[in-house]
Amino acid sequence: MRVTKLLHTRMRVSDMDQTIAFYRDVLGLQVLERKVSPRGSHLAFLAVPNSAELIELCSFPPSGPVRVQEDLVHLAFAVENLDETIQALHAKGVTITDGPTTTSSGNRFLFIDAPDGYEVELIEQPPGAAIV
Repeated sequence: MRVTKLLHTRMRVSDMDQTIAFYRDVLGLQVLERKVSPRGSHLAFLAVPNSAELIELCSFPPSGPVRVQEDLVHLAFAVENLDETIQALHAKGVTITDGPTTTSSGNRFLFIDAPDGYEVELIEQPPGAAIV
C-alpha cells in the first residue's frame, strides 16, 4: 500500500454556521458543499485557495461537546503579507493570540483562534524559506 494524496481533514465543531462564517469571512475559504450524512452528522466541505485538500467540518451534537486539547491540533495557512493580514484581522475584530514571530529561516507567523478553540496559524514565507 502507498498513500497517494491527502484529500481532507475532518474537524468536529459545535456550531456549524458560526464555524463556517469564521473560515469564510475571516480566512476567505469557500464552502463547496453542505449535507447531512446517513447517520445525521451535518457536514460542510471547505476549499482552501491553491490547495487540493479540503477541510471537512462535522457537527454531531449527540456525540457530546467538542473539546479541543490545547496545543494538539491547528491548521496552518500561507498568507502573502503578514502585516496586511494583521490589519485585516484587526478590522474584523479577530484577536491575535500569539505572535507575530519571525523564525531563523525568515518565516513570520501568528496564531488566532477559530470557534471551539482550534488554533489557526497564518504564515508569511519569503521565497526559498523552509516550511517550518
